[in-house]
Amino acid sequence: MLSNIGVPGLILILVLALIIFGPKKLPEIGRAFGQTLREFKKSTRELTSDVMDEFEEEKKEITKATK
Repeated sequence: MLSNIGVPGLILILVLALIIFGPKKLPEIGRAFGQTLREFKKSTRELTSDVMDEFEEEKKEITKATK
């Protein structure tokens, strides 16, 4: 989705954000976005880990049943 924007698009978005929120609010917004992104990545890793653990357990059970 964001790969289609390009450098001019990013510059335009940053200028609009600066105009809308002002220079004092931008660091706060950036921090909040960073924290949200970190939480999302953490949740994604945990979910992937849980699914992989279940997959491995099922694989072991199938291996035991075929022996």
